Amino acid sequence: MKAFHTAPAMALVALLLAGCASTPVTPGMSREQVLASYGTPTRTVPLASGTRLQYSGQPKAQTATMVDLDAAGKVVAARQVLNLQDFSRIEAGKWTRQDVEREFGPPSTVDRVFNWPGDVMTYRWLDLDVDKLYWVYLDAGNVVQRTGQGIEIPVRMNDN
Repeated sequence: MKAFHTAPAMALVALLLAGCASTPVTPGMSREQVLASYGTPTRTVPLASGTRLQYSGQPKAQTATMVDLDAAGKVVAARQVLNLQDFSRIEAGKWTRQDVEREFGPPSTVDRVFNWPGDVMTYRWLDLDVDKLYWVYLDAGNVVQRTGQGIEIPVRMNDN
């Protein structure tokens, strides 16, 4: 697995995680260094090869950065995952709610709709400069049955 896909992606991860911190997440960095610079993750998830630190901005922000650590606690990869390329990895009929949350962190919202028998997980994300939503439709057994995306329409105070 590549640590970063491009230099701009590395800068984006550093910006998203750092806020005011100045040290970007880099391969080989220790877990302690990541925690010291970026704080407590939203979640810590076990992986077959180590651990994932999830830094999610959901529900308000449109980011979720995953920092993967090997068994020794060293960074092997860090990336912002709320993007169409990563969402397209979700496989209907195969992925479960647990798979989705392992790969993308907690959703912005989990809703129920009249014409769907299970939960609908919603992720807020930014596609270039367009605010978008990505929906993951789960059946009653928490297996993904379909996904979809749409533009997020902001609600204004005086809209009727």
